[in-house]
Amino acid sequence: MGMTTDELYFKPRLQVINNTQIAQLHEATLGVLARTGVKITHPGALEILSGAGARVMRDGDRVKIPGWLVEDAIRKAPSRIVLGSRTGKRTVFLERDKSFFGPSLDCIDYMDPKTHQRSRFTSEHVKTTAALCDALPHFQWCMTIGMADDVPADIADRVIARNVFENCEKPLVFCCKDTNSVKDIYEMALLLCGDKEKFNEAPTVVHYSEPISPLVYFDLAIDKIMYCAENRIPLINFPAPQCCGSSPATFAGALAQASAESLSGLVLHQLISPGAPFIYGAFATIMDMRTSVFSYGAVEMSLMTAAMAQMAQHYQLPFFGTAGATDAKFCDAQAGAEAALQILSAATVGSGLVHDCSSWMDHGSVASPEFMVLVHDIVDSVNHYMGGIPVTKETLALDVIHKVGPGGHYLEDAHTMEHFKEIKYSEIFDRAVFAQWEAAGAKSFEQRLQALTLEKMAHHPEPIPEDTIKILDEMQKGWK
Repeated sequence: MGMTTDELYFKPRLQVINNTQIAQLHEATLGVLARTGVKITHPGALEILSGAGARVMRDGDRVKIPGWLVEDAIRKAPSRIVLGSRTGKRTVFLERDKSFFGPSLDCIDYMDPKTHQRSRFTSEHVKTTAALCDALPHFQWCMTIGMADDVPADIADRVIARNVFENCEKPLVFCCKDTNSVKDIYEMALLLCGDKEKFNEAPTVVHYSEPISPLVYFDLAIDKIMYCAENRIPLINFPAPQCCGSSPATFAGALAQASAESLSGLVLHQLISPGAPFIYGAFATIMDMRTSVFSYGAVEMSLMTAAMAQMAQHYQLPFFGTAGATDAKFCDAQAGAEAALQILSAATVGSGLVHDCSSWMDHGSVASPEFMVLVHDIVDSVNHYMGGIPVTKETLALDVIHKVGPGGHYLEDAHTMEHFKEIKYSEIFDRAVFAQWEAAGAKSFEQRLQALTLEKMAHHPEPIPEDTIKILDEMQKGWK
């Protein structure tokens, strides 16, 4: 009997919860939404939800959503979303347990790789980090990595998005303050990809929005959900519950609340536009009770992210995951260890769009190009690991073993020449013996990382045509 492709090319897999626990968490999620509900004050959303069968309580700002309405929304939402580069080329196929890695967003500080001095993030740093993301092939998509402290706050989110568009060709996940901003960024995306029809075939931007834990929606967030649904802009609805602070201290309780928060947005989203693209997820982590920080490096974060990824696969919803962040202040051993554990966990469970890979240091406050390059190398290693061990006639190499025989060597064999490049060789992790390392200049890991980072930062993406730049300039004049 012949073997299937899956049997020949087995993908390493991780599960942190079993099928019984998935069912329990689903029932708990439905229980939270039906019994406790969510706080929504937006009149239009309340009217839509009430008309569909949700219970709007007498005080007018608590909505209880029955389980059947939640499950109907899950059935209507697409299980697959294809994202495109800024010109519409299909590059990211978000479905099942696939993982696509990208950097984080909205850092307020920047760590200069030349001086290692920390300063406020500016629009020039947006351009720098976007171009670096463009240069790193194992990041398949990008985010608006930092805030632009040098730009008026009223238009900063759109200026940041424009700077990313001009310096990175990859699909963009963006965050912004209101519907005006979503509209302006969407119009830029349409200009660059060609038209709405091409955008709908492979959306070039994804909007990131958040309910506020525990179980609250501000009106502006509801406005953005509604606008994205109406225009079929892919939407990430991503709460950030913190064990011991904004969610129960227990992981199961935090997951039930997190799932309820994300799916409550899905219900409204699908009532407005059935089948519109929606991405489920939550940034569930812990409050460090010694420091009170929202931890980005906690092992519990990876555990809960993995569980949420399994819930997404159960629901057959695309997922927004988290990995590659750190609570370290510098690109040091702590940063590397925390990022490596998170990325391996995310890849083996299958965490969809995996953000935070590369720039979130000091619990989400500082972006570091050096950390981007380090995490990119870790992602490359994990991708290599995820390739598994193909077992075929060619890879078993029985004829080669027989030909070389006992006591021989394989160094000059044609089979070796054909396959040795399948081994991963890092540009920053050194394997030389001490004498070779010393003869090559005795460069420390930090020095090698700095040199490679500066080399990668010399990259310039494909420029946008001048006539398109002029149209973007006119658009920017009208931003309010």
